[in-house]
Amino acid sequence: MTSSKSNTSFFSYVEAAAKLAKATEADAILVLIEKPHDWARLKKITANCDVLLIASNNEDLITSADEASVTTTHLDMPEASIQNQLTQAVLSSVANDRLQSGSTVVAIYSGFDTENIDTISVLRLTERLGRLTARDLRKLETKVPLETLKTVVDLAVEIGREGREGKPVGTMFVVGDHRKVMDESQPGGFDFVKGYTRKERNIADSRVREGIKEIAQLDGMFVIAADGTVEASARIIDTAPVQLTMTTGLGSRHFAGAAISKNTKAISVVVSQSSGTVRIFQNGEVVLRIEPLERAMKWKELASDASLPPDAQ
Repeated sequence: MTSSKSNTSFFSYVEAAAKLAKATEADAILVLIEKPHDWARLKKITANCDVLLIASNNEDLITSADEASVTTTHLDMPEASIQNQLTQAVLSSVANDRLQSGSTVVAIYSGFDTENIDTISVLRLTERLGRLTARDLRKLETKVPLETLKTVVDLAVEIGREGREGKPVGTMFVVGDHRKVMDESQPGGFDFVKGYTRKERNIADSRVREGIKEIAQLDGMFVIAADGTVEASARIIDTAPVQLTMTTGLGSRHFAGAAISKNTKAISVVVSQSSGTVRIFQNGEVVLRIEPLERAMKWKELASDASLPPDAQ
């Protein structure tokens, strides 16, 4: 359990956060926390506020919070900077529908002293920050189930953030309407998923996702069926020309992804090799842009794409 001095300091910040939340009409108080506290006292002080407790992967903390009926969101990012942890905490809360776009949040966390809470910030979530939510992805669900799309997007973000063996990787996933997509493309090389059963090549399997990471740097796209089955790899798009309005600086991979999403009912998820940025295309247009967390994750206006160099293809 924490020391008396540490507890007193912590609850001083909680009290200040509760007052600030009331003054700013905040929607929630977000607490980045790494050790157990007096949860009953926390609930009493924040009785009139919605509290989002973001916990490190600390078994004692999680157990004690659960026993006190305090809802926590686990954040397993021990090596990440406090800024990245805070960003991920906010994004996780938005993605889990615990926060809404446009919300105001009072956050308390360890900004300087890694052992104790010492910082309070008021965060205003803009529309673009709250873009990646289950609700927004459901809008794209006409042909692709939400879980399949979320799994593909998560994998694309991981590839954009981590690359492979220290090198940036660009790749593309085309999800849904797979028969038409296969008709609108051709083999670009050896197909690494050919010969496996449907069960053995479903993207819900962690082994399949790890395998995809290994070959993501190869030319071509991955074709994913609506049920998550990887239908093909290393496919080259060969679709009819279409008129597209694209921002300056995007490479041929993005144009191909936009075109196939225009000529089919599929959704293209494209990872930029130059920046790790993930863009989702539907009907020939970018509907979502995601900046990988370890590359200072932030949400940007689509117009800012013009400042990026073309992707190396």
